[in-house]
Formats: sequence, structure tokens, C-alpha cells
Amino acid sequence: MLRLESDRGVTVCDGLTRRDFLHVGALPLIGLTLPGYFARRAGASAPDKDINCIMLFLLGAPSHIDTWDPKPNAPAEVRGPYKPIATKVPGIRITEIFPKMAEHADKYSLIRSVYHTAAAVHDTGHQMMQTGRLFQGGIEHPHIGCVLGYLKGQRGEVPAHVLLPRPMGRTGGNMPHGQTAGYLGKQYDPFVLNADPSAKDFKVPDLLPPDYISAVRASRRQKMRDAVEGALAAFEKSAQAKQFDDNFNLAYRLMSSPQAREAFALDREPAAIRDRYGRTRFGQSCLLARRLIERGVRFVTVNMYETVFDEITWDIHGSRPFTDIAEMARLVAPDFDRAYSTLLEDLHERGLLQTTIVTAMGEFGRTPKINPAGGRDHHPGVWTILIGGGPIQGGRIVGESDELGYIPKTRPVTPAMVAATLYKGLGLDPHRELPGPQNRPLPLVDYDAQPLKELF
Repeated sequence: MLRLESDRGVTVCDGLTRRDFLHVGALPLIGLTLPGYFARRAGASAPDKDINCIMLFLLGAPSHIDTWDPKPNAPAEVRGPYKPIATKVPGIRITEIFPKMAEHADKYSLIRSVYHTAAAVHDTGHQMMQTGRLFQGGIEHPHIGCVLGYLKGQRGEVPAHVLLPRPMGRTGGNMPHGQTAGYLGKQYDPFVLNADPSAKDFKVPDLLPPDYISAVRASRRQKMRDAVEGALAAFEKSAQAKQFDDNFNLAYRLMSSPQAREAFALDREPAAIRDRYGRTRFGQSCLLARRLIERGVRFVTVNMYETVFDEITWDIHGSRPFTDIAEMARLVAPDFDRAYSTLLEDLHERGLLQTTIVTAMGEFGRTPKINPAGGRDHHPGVWTILIGGGPIQGGRIVGESDELGYIPKTRPVTPAMVAATLYKGLGLDPHRELPGPQNRPLPLVDYDAQPLKELF
């Protein structure tokens, strides 16, 4: 969020001071709380045929054994209460808590051998799974969607990368989560919705439609900005000022753009479609993700949850304030099963799945042995993620965990390899270099991280 301050205030029309005008409360009026949504000036003027991506981040980390890597022959304290069921693809079995997913197994593949060796805390997993790297030495690496926006720009007047519904909040580690543009700069941050699309009065806070902001008021705010601009002569000689000016003009265009407003107009979707996804925050976020991709957004990140502390999530430690395995199956899994399956089906029916990668992932797995509270604890030793769509083939299994679901048995896959696979699927060379900190070239992922060729 951009915030500018000086030692002395400058009074403008309507009695506002420069500090007041540029403080957080005034910035939404001109769109400047959205620094990354305007990505690059040189975005394509018409939709292209590039591959897009929807990343569903399952904050809290699903238990692989209770979901997509069942262990029916393991001891009772490991295998859990849920039986494996057959899917549409022979040889692929998932647990019974995902009956709808079973019908669409040809549209996604399972990577069952993902692991990392960093600390078993949520934040490190968030960083690595969304950027391909662990943050060290004060360096924050860019989210994959931000890299895509940086390299390919936006299409028309819609953002290149949108994050729904809100950024990740507290998850215990007090570290960055990897959902920004990092060293690329804030101008490449995602457009953050900051609203619940399942709410009855849902509106995009930073896209004010004509019936909410009149032409007169919009013009007055443009003039207000001009007044402030006159008091910032010294500031505007800097490089930051050009970014400020470019972002303001792009924000003003976005705010008044019919294309952008229409892309976020979820109320234009038929009630039957909204019901198919489920009238939950996650369900409507998945529907909005489809709508945005359909209208030119390149990358959409959907956080299924915002924190592990204030709501029931995949973080199934068992003891309060967390949930246990039974509540996960009753409250969390059905929401995902319905929304994810409908998203795949909807994209397929509209001919969009062939140009849209859909991946669903958590930050680590859960301990094989069920704890005394009836849950499972953090375990980065191995877990499963879902991926399909675009050039990535569905109906396949990559890697396997050992008999207890403790470590990879075959084809160990690191977060960097997952990122490399996504980059390749998006048509980018995973080892293409970016201007990193101090302009030191950095590849999109480390040179030893290769895409999973089995998925192409």
C-alpha cells in the first residue's frame, strides 16, 4: 500500500491536507491502494491465446493421507477413518470425502511426493510453494503470478494478477507469505479484492462504478490530485514519482473502465451457476476466478482461508482453536470438493480448461500418526498437490509416498520443481533471468530445478 508523508502539511481544496489526502483513507478514492494491478503500460490490447492459471491455495495444509494419498493398508492410527474410492481414471483412488472430485479425475493429476526440508511452519511453505524459494537474507521473491504479469503485462484494462478474496493473514510465523511481487517492486503486486464475494452486498472496494461515484465527484478528485501534485514538486523529480504518476493514471482508467467493472460483476452470473459453486466465500471466489480468466486476467490466486486461528481450516491439530479429522471431513472438504469440481467442469464446458492451468496446493502435509487430540500435526516430509489444465495433462500420478505417508518413496518433488512446472506450463523458461536485488540476475527458479516432464 502506497503512503507518502512530509514534515509539513499542504492544504488543498475542501480543507484536506496533503497528509490527509495521501493517507490510507484517501487512497482508495483514486485506486492507489492497488499498486500492482496496473502491471505494465504495454499490455496487449486484445486477449491473446497465452496460458492462464488459477492457483487455489489451501491454507492450513490438507492431510494427504485423509484426502488424495490414502493408505488403506497402514495401521489404524495412520490410515485414518476414510476409505479410498475409485475415480473416473483407473488406478487413481482418493478418499470418500471427495465424491465429486472422483468424477473429474481425468482433468487433474496428483503429485504425491512433494516435500521440503525447511522449518515446519506455515509461512515457509507459503513462500516456497508460491515463489519456488525460501526467503532468506531479507530478500522477498516474487509470486509466480506477479512474475507472469511482469513478463507479459496485462490484457487491456484488467489486472494481470488478481488475489481473492483477501491476502493471507497471521499463520504463526510472522513472516512474509510470498503473495507479493517482492523484489520486482510494488507496481507488480497483485490486485487484491479485499472483499467477500459471497456477501449479499458484495462490491469491489477499489472499483467504484458510475452509480457510486458520479462524473462530477470523479472530476473533483482528479482536480484534487492536481492540487496536491503542485505541492510535490521536489518529490516528483524522483523515480518514485514517475511510478506514482503512472499508477495514478492507470488507477483512474481502471476505476472508470467498463471492461474491468464487468469482469468483477459477479451478480451477472445466473443464480444456478452460483449455486453450483456453492454460496460460500471459497465457492464464489472460484466462480469469480473463472469469470476473471474469461475476461482477460492472466493469473488468479484464491486463498481458501486467510488465517489458521479464527476459522475452521485444513489445520487439523485436533485441539481448539483448531479442528480435527472428523470436522475437516464434515466442514472443510465438502466446500472444496464442490467448488473445485465445479470450477474444472465449468472451465471445460466453456473451452477454457485447455488454456487455463488449475492447481490446488497446501504448504505441507500432516503427520502420518494421528495425535491424541484426533488430529494430525505439521509435516513437510511429504504431501500431495493437484494440477491440471492448459498443457498439463490430467489423469496422472507423479511420485509416491512410502507405506506410511512419511517421506517420498519415488520421484521426490521440491517446491522449486512445482514452480518450474507452472512456469513451463505458462510458456515461460523456468531459468529465464529477472533483475533481482541490486540488479543481480536471478532465474525464475534455481537452475537445478526442472519441470515435471511427466505432466506434459
